[in-house]
Amino acid sequence: MPIVLAEEVKRRGHELVMLPPPTSPLRESSSDAPAHAAWLQVDALQDVQDSLEALQADAPWDWLVVDHYGIDNRWESRMRACASRILVIDDLADRQHDCDVLLDQNFYEQADGRYAARVPERCRKLLGPSYALLRPEFADLRSAVSVREGEVRRLLVFFGGVDENNVTVCAVEAIARLPRGALEVDVVIGAGHPARREIEKRCLQLGMNCHVQTQEMARLMARADLAIGAGGTATWERCSLGLPTLALCLAENQRQLLVDGSRAGLLHAPSIWPHDVESLARQLLVLIESPGLRQLMSRCAMKHVDGQGVARVVRNMALPQITVRLATAADSQNLFNWRNHEAIRAVSRTSEPISPETHASWFSKVLSSPDRCLLIGHSGPSEVGVVRFDLQATVAEVSIYLVPGQEGRGLGAALLVAAEDWLSATHPEVESLVAEVRGDNGPSHRLFSSANYKLDITRYQKWRRSRPR
Repeated sequence: MPIVLAEEVKRRGHELVMLPPPTSPLRESSSDAPAHAAWLQVDALQDVQDSLEALQADAPWDWLVVDHYGIDNRWESRMRACASRILVIDDLADRQHDCDVLLDQNFYEQADGRYAARVPERCRKLLGPSYALLRPEFADLRSAVSVREGEVRRLLVFFGGVDENNVTVCAVEAIARLPRGALEVDVVIGAGHPARREIEKRCLQLGMNCHVQTQEMARLMARADLAIGAGGTATWERCSLGLPTLALCLAENQRQLLVDGSRAGLLHAPSIWPHDVESLARQLLVLIESPGLRQLMSRCAMKHVDGQGVARVVRNMALPQITVRLATAADSQNLFNWRNHEAIRAVSRTSEPISPETHASWFSKVLSSPDRCLLIGHSGPSEVGVVRFDLQATVAEVSIYLVPGQEGRGLGAALLVAAEDWLSATHPEVESLVAEVRGDNGPSHRLFSSANYKLDITRYQKWRRSRPR
């Protein structure tokens, strides 16, 4: 579990237990073993038993957080014996998961499609760098920075704490070929960098600042005008502070991220060999001499990443569990009162008050119609919302509202997920969901967008797994 996520969970007063290191010896992987099973370094099935034993005494746990490439749905499904809900952190999208929430903080043009067939339909997907798990100092410094404009006065070089291929040296030499003028250069390396002495010596010769194992990365990014570095988490750290970046691909799992991020204007990722010093120098010079491009990248980066990702993830984990049931005749008066409430009428297609006679006629027809499903959502004993599905062959139109007074608690997303689960179980013939939303109903637009509905001109649509191909 990422440290920043663990710290935020504890800061909010929740109990957190880390599973002990596995001890069972690794057996030879079978042909149907999870992708990267060897990375777990133990037998997966035995690890499940060990993990269940470690957690069983205090089960059920509200959440189990899984952050390991060597684990897939077979491990996760067995762990449901002690966990109410499961959050999986992944970015490879190359194996099946049994989870309630999936987090992939990287940017991809087709982010949702990468996991379409790899997670349960009920799974809530937190995709993109708005969920990037960054340290608090990046959010803290956000208000102190602005979109980068004008000339480049300070350049930051950072390729990760290890940089085993020593790309840092190549970047330093590329900068040495530029007309430096008053340009200040900060070079950051880890204490275990394989060429630490060489880099420190070269920086001293060239008048560059070499920072070893610094704890001031956010501050260095905030005061820089341009950076050169690799993909990975540092990408979103730079974006959160609006730092334009020349990004190099140092690992295969960074390639698509950098291609898509470059297309979206988040960074500049030229297709060059990282050790090609001359090409690096040319690309840096292009950026230095292109203030408009740097300004565009800076603005775009800050729009996509604001440093609040950890808080968003924890808020999603804190969403209450909602259950739904079919409405009965006993719900008539409550539904009448809720529907006529000023806040509900303000976002309804028909904003006029409804008479008791009109409501009674409508409600009777809804209860007797096989093509209309009216659901009441509960959080514990409390009624919190209403969802209606109007069925037409393989399409269901959904409408949703919260009971007045229940707004602002994140219940809408949980209610929609619970209602969709109910629909999937009772009407498997439904292939797509549609929702009509008034243009001025901002909360509903955000709700359907975050639930993986796509805006199609005037309405939202969401295809389900049964869609024919």
